[in-house]
Amino acid sequence: MIRTAFLCLLALLLAGPVTAWGQTPASASSDPSGEMLSLEQAITLALQHNRLIKNDQLEVEKTAERVEIARTRRIPQFDLDFLGLQTITPIEFRFDRGSLGLLPGGSPFPLQDVRIGSSRAPNALLTARVTQPLTQLHRIGLGVKLQETGRELAESKLEAQRLAITNQVKRGYYAVLQTESALVAIEESAKLHRELDRVVGEYVVQKVALTSDSLEVKTSLASDEYEATKLRNALTSQKEQLNLLLGRDVRTTFNVVPAIETTFAEFDLAAAQQRAVEQRTEIKEARLKMKQAELARRIKKAERVPEVSLTLGYFSPLGVAVVPHNVAAAGVSVKWEPFDWGRKKRELAEAQKTIAQADNTLREAEAQVLLDVNGRFRKLQEARSLLKVTQAAQASAQEKLRVETNKFKLEAALFKDVLQTQAAVVAAKQQQQQAVLAFLTARADFERAVGEQ
Repeated sequence: MIRTAFLCLLALLLAGPVTAWGQTPASASSDPSGEMLSLEQAITLALQHNRLIKNDQLEVEKTAERVEIARTRRIPQFDLDFLGLQTITPIEFRFDRGSLGLLPGGSPFPLQDVRIGSSRAPNALLTARVTQPLTQLHRIGLGVKLQETGRELAESKLEAQRLAITNQVKRGYYAVLQTESALVAIEESAKLHRELDRVVGEYVVQKVALTSDSLEVKTSLASDEYEATKLRNALTSQKEQLNLLLGRDVRTTFNVVPAIETTFAEFDLAAAQQRAVEQRTEIKEARLKMKQAELARRIKKAERVPEVSLTLGYFSPLGVAVVPHNVAAAGVSVKWEPFDWGRKKRELAEAQKTIAQADNTLREAEAQVLLDVNGRFRKLQEARSLLKVTQAAQASAQEKLRVETNKFKLEAALFKDVLQTQAAVVAAKQQQQQAVLAFLTARADFERAVGEQ
């Protein structure tokens, strides 16, 4: 009777199809109150709410403001100065006899010493000036281009951050699926061991099985429960990390959608290398930094030109009666440093060396990108090959279980052998699912290496 019940259990386990990927049964890890979150939804949420992406977006906006600030230097600049004074010590003007010359007839002027004291009333000085740069316009234009290049660099960094976060979300999502897959497998194994523990317990009572057999099953069951606890804790941590990437409360509950598209299309390495050189943000940033270095050198070179500006000024002392109250004038202001003791020449030489450094950085970035693409391509090939291995291993384990079950029916095999074979089937199924997720992760890494989301 006991053997019959045990055979029924094995028949059910054997007859049940191995769970295919995308059809993972609900496990203890599923939260009925949590939302169903697909991979596409997760990526969209991350691109909208991830805090690192938001900071880079703000940096792009800041660089746009810097461009507008640089452009304002092309138009007339207004300066207004106001100085209010209250004398603490008296101000006295002295005019000695004859200090201002002689009058017609030879008389000195003034005829005697004169002392004129100032009022203690408050007075002020108002100065206004409008300046329009002329020769500086070329250098200002280069400065605008430099700021525009900085904005392009910030946009490139934002794109790089988007790609990085997208990749991290994919990897985090696949990690959750991997852990859930492992947890389902452990729960299935534990379910088998509980039933076997019951059956073997009855065998021991009837002296059909040894006590050591029962203890072995109990040990396997305890091991399954321990592994399940570890996997549940790991799953909770992974979901918290994924919530962090999505820019929301890490305590938000959700369930992942196991149905993931698995495209096994071939990739052309040469085409991928070409796309990577054109699209990778590291190369774009290196090129922009090269452009920045060239503009900085041109700005240094333009500093040798004298600064010539049109100026319109206004001067008005308030509260002082002995000088004109309103003075306006227009003219040209020139600022030039004819002798700098070789400073500008050395600054220009430094800028030229910066260009050489930027060129080396660009070449290094191109080489690193190609190495990354080649390495990710090989990892993708390995992951695809592993899929074939796990598929074959799963079919082999299923066939071995069928054979061992038939032997057990004919009393040609021990239940221990059947138990081990069933455990091998569960492990093979888990390895197959893990291989699929490893392939998806490798594909996500390859897409990032090429510079695609």
